[in-house]
Amino acid sequence: MYQEKIISPPSGYLTFALSIALLGAAVFCFITEHFILGGALLAIDVFLIFPGFLIINPNQSMVLTLFGKYTGTVKADGFFWVNPLTTKRRLSLKANNLNGQQLKVNDKLGNPIEIAAVVVWKVKETAKAVFSVENYMQYVNIQSEAAVRHLANIFPYDHAEGEETTITLKDGAEKVSEILETELNERLSRAGIEVLEARISHLAYAPEIASAMLQRQQATAVIAARKLIVEGAVGMVEMALAKLSEKGIVELDEERKAAMVSNLLVVLCGDRHVQPIVNTGTLYN
Repeated sequence: MYQEKIISPPSGYLTFALSIALLGAAVFCFITEHFILGGALLAIDVFLIFPGFLIINPNQSMVLTLFGKYTGTVKADGFFWVNPLTTKRRLSLKANNLNGQQLKVNDKLGNPIEIAAVVVWKVKETAKAVFSVENYMQYVNIQSEAAVRHLANIFPYDHAEGEETTITLKDGAEKVSEILETELNERLSRAGIEVLEARISHLAYAPEIASAMLQRQQATAVIAARKLIVEGAVGMVEMALAKLSEKGIVELDEERKAAMVSNLLVVLCGDRHVQPIVNTGTLYN
């Protein structure tokens, strides 16, 4: 594993002035017909000085190797001069967005789902990015896809029946993103890549089970709504009986109370408007 070595080469402005002076001297030699000296000066300028100039823009770096040996990385922006025999490779230090493709995988419960993630990353250690992997951009793509697949396999899409404590892909977005970011940093550290952020960008059931899962969600919602309605209706019936008994408006035996409770629950829990029936006889007719 190569460790990054940051170097600060000398400024290129003084060397550039020397290069201009050698070029002027070579021209003067040609004018005065000193062709051998002029040719030598021109060759030194073209082959030994000019190739050593280095321009580094902001948020860029240059990895230098000399005869197959890593000599260092220049990260400071500016105009420099280095050994003209060094091989130079420019790397960007800017943040990159990886918009992952939609993957079809099985979640922890075996349900087929579609999932995709957006990853923000940048090169942190240039030596590892260049020398430790063949192609660091391809490495990021493949390892990101593997991490997303692994994430989908260890968490369910939604809560199972009667289970509410498990982290799910659907409801635990913050925790899931944190786990994904941690795993990606572990996977990509070999290539000197730092993951700044990782988020799930697409999450859905696969088309073949989407309809069935929608019906299940609708049924769950209906059951929850009915449960709330029943709880409210029971409370209202209890309050009505207590008020009638407290104010002494009417005395009801157990049979009449049961009939009243049944009628009130039908009225309060029904999903349609009820038709009232007026009893003009006695309470028992």
